Amino acid sequence: MGIARFVFHAGAVDEFTRLSRQCVQIVEQEDTGTTRYEVYLNADRTEAIVIEEYVDAAAFFDHLAHVGPDLMAAISKTGTLTGEVLGSPSADLRERLANAPVSLFAPHLRAIT
Repeated sequence: MGIARFVFHAGAVDEFTRLSRQCVQIVEQEDTGTTRYEVYLNADRTEAIVIEEYVDAAAFFDHLAHVGPDLMAAISKTGTLTGEVLGSPSADLRERLANAPVSLFAPHLRAIT
């Protein structure tokens, strides 16, 4: 699972919401391995969280290819981006995230109710 966090630049929330709608459309129309893609805004619309889950790292790479570098660059310009990856990422994914503002968290405990 991945969590992307945005702190918006002044006046950029409307652009973020427009671009995030494009991302959701891409997920719905093109992605086959995305199992969760949710966008949340805080009450004053200064921050967002995007929660993403994929069946495997290959599905994540497919998602990135579908979104494309231009849309990724545009949405990244709306704010400061940080993130977390929860789980056991593949070596390929670790390598691609090496210089990104992303923290990796390995599984520790899990309760199923």
